[in-house]
Amino acid sequence: MAGGKLSPRQKMINLMYLIFIAMLAMNMSKEVLQAFGMMDEKLTASNNAATVRNNAAYDDLALKAVEQSEKYGDEKAKADKIKTMSADFYNYIEGLKTEMKATVKDPTNYETMDKGKYLDDNFFKGDDGDYKEAGQEFLNQINGYKSGVSEVLGGKFENISKDVAERFSTDKVTDREGKERQWLDYNYKGFPLVASLTKLTQIQNDIKTTESEVLTAMLQGQMNSDVSMKNYTAILIPNTPATLQGENFQGKIVLGRYDGSLKPEKVIVNGREVTNIKDGGAVLDFPAGNVGENEIKGKFIFMENGKPVEIPIETSYNVVAKPNDAVISADKMNVVYRGVPNPITVSVPGVADNAVKATAPGLKKVKGIGKYLMSPGKGREVKITVSAKLPDGTPITSAKAFRIKDIPAPSAAVRGEYGMIKMPKSTLQKATISSVLPDFVFDLKINVSGFSVKVPGQPTVKVRGNKFDAAAIRVLQRARRGDVVVIFDIQQKLQGNTGYYLKNANPVNVEITN
Repeated sequence: MAGGKLSPRQKMINLMYLIFIAMLAMNMSKEVLQAFGMMDEKLTASNNAATVRNNAAYDDLALKAVEQSEKYGDEKAKADKIKTMSADFYNYIEGLKTEMKATVKDPTNYETMDKGKYLDDNFFKGDDGDYKEAGQEFLNQINGYKSGVSEVLGGKFENISKDVAERFSTDKVTDREGKERQWLDYNYKGFPLVASLTKLTQIQNDIKTTESEVLTAMLQGQMNSDVSMKNYTAILIPNTPATLQGENFQGKIVLGRYDGSLKPEKVIVNGREVTNIKDGGAVLDFPAGNVGENEIKGKFIFMENGKPVEIPIETSYNVVAKPNDAVISADKMNVVYRGVPNPITVSVPGVADNAVKATAPGLKKVKGIGKYLMSPGKGREVKITVSAKLPDGTPITSAKAFRIKDIPAPSAAVRGEYGMIKMPKSTLQKATISSVLPDFVFDLKINVSGFSVKVPGQPTVKVRGNKFDAAAIRVLQRARRGDVVVIFDIQQKLQGNTGYYLKNANPVNVEITN
């Protein structure tokens, strides 16, 4: 274009080409600067929203520490330190951004923020890795926050400490030419002002993310501790309330969960306050009362989210002078469930099993001393009547009513997980969709023959079977990171009792991670 002897006309055309190319470069530069500015605005809005969420989580943890200090007191102290360090570091970055914005007339006119003079003059002396006081202070702030968080967390939250170390790493970086450069030079030297502002806002976003992860881990960690096997104790359940001399003792040992650190605000039993609380339980010690069945009524009172929560106590015990009444116990609980055979133990103290007879609609005798199965039908209550003959030939009759309940609504599950879960699209599309009964007293099997999938912005897809088909996979591929895919409308049947109509399963929500 510039070589050889050219006519005046050709020279003019070449000059116009140069001007045109320069204009294109200028327009592209303005678009890039504008894009950085818009990204900074979005990050700032995200940080503001994260601040609100994190403050609510801090308040929640503080309230739990007041209500259950033995459980959450230590976590609260650590969270306070993280909060203080995060606020100090965040405010330092904000102050640095304020100084940078002060160098331009209009900090919202991103097209004018194309120079990197402020940081170049204040951070760098010139050579790679040779910094002024402000540049070294910036590095010290990042490294100090990283090490401070790790120190507070200790070895209890190693995964979070590892993520924080990577998130705030200032290690050397290899550029596109294969040259090893200092982190600060690589990220901030010679960059436009708006680009550096956006990077600083991203650091603030990383601070908010760190706080959120710490708070979530602390609250979730305590919940995991609550259900740990360490909190279980062995409980002996005899097959019969009493064993006669010369007979074999029969029964079973089960595990029951308790929490020694869980202390109620108050316990009321039969109108009186119980003050003797040991290993998470209220210790009872009072006169037994009259012969026969005696009720125990009252309530546990706990503080939850600043409000009292009452858990009723409704049970009974028998006082026996001599064998003159039947003791009936449900092996699972004080109710029976429709749709499943409920184990029932019936016995009369001091009376052999062959001298005891129990009758009720849906009740049948099975192998074992005092063992029955109850399959309730319609209605809300079933009464079991027991007749027996005492060793002296005296006949006795006793009856007890049991409440009848339906099987609770199942929950849709992916890989056995239910509620709100996270996983990659590649994992979800291969996973088996099931229906489970969380914490139900019976281990029931539910067969799934179909379900529906809803991806944000896409039509609902109905699937036959218990795995994603081709249509569902195609829709799933359109989901983006952070989208919540809802799996619902589970087609299900109870295994072994297909005539029983289960309640609609609760949906499972899957947040896509990548």
